[in-house]
Amino acid sequence: MEWFAASGYWLTRLVFQRALAAVYLVAFLTAALQFRALIGRRGMLPVPRFVERVPFTRAPSLFQWHYSDRFFALCAWTGCAVSAALLAGLDSLLPLWGGMLLWLVPWALYLSIVNVGQTWYAFGWESLLLEVGFLAVFLGNDEVAPPVVVLFLLRWVLFRVEFGAGLIKMRGDACWRKLTCLDHHHETQPMPGPLSWFFHHLPRPLHRVEVAANHVTQLVVPFLLFTPQPVATAAASLMIVTQLWLVLSGNFSWLNWITIVLALSAVRFPADPPTVPGAPLWYVVVVLAVSALLLGLGYRPVRNMVSRRQVMNRSFDPLHLVNTYGAFGSVSRVRYEVVVEGTADDVPHPESGWREYEFKGKPGGPRRWPRQFAPYHLRLDWLMWFAALSPAYAESWFGTLVERLLENDRDTLKLLRRSPFPPGEPPRYVRARLFRYRYTTWRELRETGACWERTYVREYLPPTRLAGPGRRA
Repeated sequence: MEWFAASGYWLTRLVFQRALAAVYLVAFLTAALQFRALIGRRGMLPVPRFVERVPFTRAPSLFQWHYSDRFFALCAWTGCAVSAALLAGLDSLLPLWGGMLLWLVPWALYLSIVNVGQTWYAFGWESLLLEVGFLAVFLGNDEVAPPVVVLFLLRWVLFRVEFGAGLIKMRGDACWRKLTCLDHHHETQPMPGPLSWFFHHLPRPLHRVEVAANHVTQLVVPFLLFTPQPVATAAASLMIVTQLWLVLSGNFSWLNWITIVLALSAVRFPADPPTVPGAPLWYVVVVLAVSALLLGLGYRPVRNMVSRRQVMNRSFDPLHLVNTYGAFGSVSRVRYEVVVEGTADDVPHPESGWREYEFKGKPGGPRRWPRQFAPYHLRLDWLMWFAALSPAYAESWFGTLVERLLENDRDTLKLLRRSPFPPGEPPRYVRARLFRYRYTTWRELRETGACWERTYVREYLPPTRLAGPGRRA
């Protein structure tokens, strides 16, 4: 069955699988270290409360049948262990069916997490990891050559990621069409990185060139993925370079990295293919059946992509097998940040000693320079950006966050860089204030050492205390 096999892509498959396993490892590590405060039994959006009102058919998950913090931790750390085993190449040491089952484990575990993760997991990179991870199950191992149809489907996902993102930009904010979005983006993006300040201060003509190049990469280059080699490799390589540029400019979780992994599946590495036996009939039947299913389900994301009412980052089935993607259809012109503070005073007054909580990734003190965290994802910091855009985005969890700070909750404080209150001495009151942030100029940076300048806007949450066990006043 020569039509079924792409023997020249055996090294491509190897690189792709090991890179995907690394992304899985980061995703499970993020879940294991943060879940208790976010979706644990005493989290801001507890899983038990969610599964009580959402049926299994809408959100398939192991945690629909049983939930405890210990069981969730077991699943997350098991995901880490299996991902590490795949990164080390364990699937190549197993028979074909065993390797497929091994790749199915992290997909099923991460699906269980995403489907109960609620707001914390409602972003495109979660669905993208699941869609790509499901396809990886059917790529096979050293016993067979990579199936042509699965490699095609991986390129099809990459096409939808890039082309969909390009369309949402052209249909969305006018600044993309005017080539001016990067005048604001690096300053207002959800979580700046250590180089974002410098990217923001690049000459404006260069920003125009960057936007124009982005349009070419997302609206023209994706079509070249389906051309013969070496053109397809050149197209994928250009996408990889673009994604690495984005990696340098900010913290976008593993969105850029999973896109790079996808692009690697289209790169043909020069290497002599090993001699492998033909694919067994059962494997051919399974791969073709799954591929036909995915192509059929792909109708809805295609319809969305060509629609004038295109939406981004939405899954069209509870298993996240086919999804629509996109990023920054609109760009904020002004940056706002919610600054959370506490005081030990029994009665707050204008002269109270309010002390600021420091987050790990989101901007805080003007002199504190952003750090690089991606591909590791700081979920609370990311959602705090949305909270600053509108309190409606944080309505479901911000009140519980304040309660946990008033309790000096250990798991919640682990999400922060620093709490101003020592263990055993919680604050009496917590408040939140909204500030406008802007990058300093080169001159201001030299004179003050501060990368941010912030201006008080208004009260976000008035001083709040605990009225009783688990209740705010």
